[in-house]
Amino acid sequence: MFIVEDKGSAIALMCASLIFLGTWPALLTLLERRGRLPQHTYLDYSITNLLAAVLIALTLGQLGESKESMPNFFTQLSQDNWHSVLFAMAGGVVLSVGNLCTQYAWAYVGLSVTEVIVASMVVVIGTTLNYFLDNRINRADILFTGVACFLVAVILGTSVHSSNAADNKEKLSGSTNRYKLGKNGGTEPSSQLIDKGIIHFLTFPISDVLVDIEKGASTEYATRAEAGTVEYLVELEQRRSIKVFGSSTLMGLGIVFFAGVCLSLFSPALNLATNDQWHTLKDGVPHLVVYTAFFYFSISCFAVGTGLNILFLYRPMAGVPKSSFKAYLNDWDGRQWALLAGLLCGLGNGFQFMGGQAAGYAAADAVEALPLVSTFWGIVLFGEYRKSSRKTYTLLAFMLLMFVAAVATLMASAGHRSTK
Repeated sequence: MFIVEDKGSAIALMCASLIFLGTWPALLTLLERRGRLPQHTYLDYSITNLLAAVLIALTLGQLGESKESMPNFFTQLSQDNWHSVLFAMAGGVVLSVGNLCTQYAWAYVGLSVTEVIVASMVVVIGTTLNYFLDNRINRADILFTGVACFLVAVILGTSVHSSNAADNKEKLSGSTNRYKLGKNGGTEPSSQLIDKGIIHFLTFPISDVLVDIEKGASTEYATRAEAGTVEYLVELEQRRSIKVFGSSTLMGLGIVFFAGVCLSLFSPALNLATNDQWHTLKDGVPHLVVYTAFFYFSISCFAVGTGLNILFLYRPMAGVPKSSFKAYLNDWDGRQWALLAGLLCGLGNGFQFMGGQAAGYAAADAVEALPLVSTFWGIVLFGEYRKSSRKTYTLLAFMLLMFVAAVATLMASAGHRSTK
C-alpha cells in the first residue's frame, strides 16, 4: 500500500485537504441559495463522498505487497478488528450529523461565520484530544500557539458577524420600501422586519450566472437587485430553500455549536481506530490502516446521512418543503455540483487522515482552517460582506490573518509517527 512517511508529503496532503474541505461547503451553499432542497443535495453529496473512500481504499490501500503489520485493504476486511471498526464508524456518525447541522446553519448565520465557529471548536477540542492520543509527538509549544490563534479567530469571527448584522440592520431601517413576505401576499415595512430578527449575511449567488452562461443567457440577471442592498436581501429569501426570515439567530448559533461538538470528535475517533491507544485489539491483530478505517468511517457516514435525509424528505425542518424519493430522483437541477461537493469532501477527509497518520492527527487539524477558503468563496461567489462597513472589513482582515497564523503554526508542529 501507499505509505506517507515524511513530513513534507504529509504537509502537502494537508494543504490539498484544506482546499477541498474549504470548497465543498460553498458548493452546497450555492445550491441552497438557488432553491434546491437540502435533502436532495445531501443525498447526492453522500453518494460521491462514499465513492471517494472506496476509490482511495481500492487504489492507495492496495498498492504493493501486504505486510504483516500493515496489511492491504482486502486483507484487513476479514481480520478480527471489529473494536477498531466501531471507532471508525462512530467517527463517521458524528461527522455526518455535524455536516448535516452545518448545512442548515449556513442559512441562518452565513457560510463564513458557520465555518469559523465550527472549525475553531474542532481545533480547540479535537486537537487537544489528538495531542494526548498521539503520545505527544507534536511540539506542544508550537501546536497550542496555533490553537490560541484559532481561539482569537473565533472571537473575531463572532465580532465580524455582529458587525455585519448591524450593517444589515442599518440598511433595513433606512429602507423606505415594503416587501411581500406573508403567506397571503401581505406586506410589512422594514422596521417590522428588523423586529423579527431578519439580520444575517447578505449573499449574492453570482454562481447562478454560471448556469445561464452554460445555457447561452446573458441578461436574465441584469435586472436583479444590486448585491449588498436590502432589496436583494428580500429577493434572496423568496428564492432560497431554507427560510430564515423571522427565525431566531440564537437558533442558528445553537445549531452551529452543536455541529462543532460533533465535528470535534470524528478525528479523535479515527485516531483511536488506526492506532488502538486503548488496546482493544487482541494480541497479534494489526492496527487498522488508515485506508481501511476511512472506508468504514465513510460507510457509517453514508448510512446516517442518507437515512436522515430520506426521513427529511417526508418530514422536513427549517421551513423546507416536503418532497419524496421520486422527486429526488427526478431533480437534476444542480446535481453535478452536489456530486462534486461530496467528492471533494471525501478526498479532503482522506488526505487529512493520511497526513495525520504520518505527522500526527493534532497537526492535521490545521485543515480546519477551511474558513480561509470558504470565506474566499463566500466573498467571490456569494457577495458576503458586500457594502459592509469599514469596521466589518477590518475585523474580517484580522480574522483571516489569525487563520493564516494558525495554519502555519499547526503545520510547523508536525511530528513523525513510526511505521515500524
